Amino acid sequence: MRHLPLSAAIAITLAACSGTDAPADNAATDAAPAAAAPTELVVYTSRNEQLVKPLFDRYTEETGVEITYMTDKAPPLMERLKAEGTRSPADVFITVDAGNLWQAANLGLLQPVESATLEQNIPENLRDPENRWFGLSVRARTIIHNPERAPASELSSYEDLADPKWKGRLCLRTSSAVYNQSLVATMMASLGEQETERAVKGWVDNLAAAPMSNDNAVIEAIAAGRCDVGITNTYYLGRALRENPGLPVTVFWPNQAEGERGVHVNVSGAGVTRHAPNPEAAREFIEWLSGGEAQRLFAGENLEYPANPQVPTAELISEWGQYRQDLINVSQAGEMQAEAVKLMDRAGYR
Repeated sequence: MRHLPLSAAIAITLAACSGTDAPADNAATDAAPAAAAPTELVVYTSRNEQLVKPLFDRYTEETGVEITYMTDKAPPLMERLKAEGTRSPADVFITVDAGNLWQAANLGLLQPVESATLEQNIPENLRDPENRWFGLSVRARTIIHNPERAPASELSSYEDLADPKWKGRLCLRTSSAVYNQSLVATMMASLGEQETERAVKGWVDNLAAAPMSNDNAVIEAIAAGRCDVGITNTYYLGRALRENPGLPVTVFWPNQAEGERGVHVNVSGAGVTRHAPNPEAAREFIEWLSGGEAQRLFAGENLEYPANPQVPTAELISEWGQYRQDLINVSQAGEMQAEAVKLMDRAGYR
């Protein structure tokens, strides 16, 4: 498994596509059968190296297929795929947030995949309706709270955090975070624009401090008593509790009453790139990622929930109990993201 500079991978690809470097003799040309299985896959990923490298290593151990990977933020990786076009060396694109996956598909950077394995392993709401990408881990974006200062009996829904009883008690990450944009986008899809804007304005009115740079800052503020409630992805809290089990912060599952939509969930996921040199091998790799061992590694290392419902969650987060998901297709987070950003801006959420 290799981590090569992108420029090197592109150079290799361009050389392979060029007709100027002909083989020295026919024997070299005839040595490799045309249908030979690939010995290498190229993955572009926005996931942190320490999270994906163990998976790549394990896959190589099991199959002999080397994984060459490039890491960057999702937008630059998508720009690279777009610029490279048919010459791209990338076989698989892995990123976080359904908004990013939707955008990659909408830009024509991913191809549809027919796979009974993926359709069986990944629930319908966690994959693209046209099967261009598939969720591989679930990140619930839920309410967190100090159980002493804000008992669970006082909590109910995302919208309820707009109630004046939370004035000066709420902490949030900035609106520029794609996770918050996806939350608001799916709220719009379920509640409508007017009700969602009312809720977001209420959040802004109830803030204890200016929106924070990341979810960790929200957790730290609640633990320090600067606010009582917040909204974060569960794995941030899981990691914080792994480091400090006595942290006075826990999870509350909102919108669980009968008839309500459930907890907002998002995904990290993967798709086969549109011009993948090895599309069948790329599909097989994503299928492997959706299976039991890979799901335990993929989700467990970062304390996320497996996308495959047959795979148990890590022990630390299983202690938070079961919750009912919002079953709206997560692709809605991408389709309505631009409108969500406009709504948040109108509501004064920065």
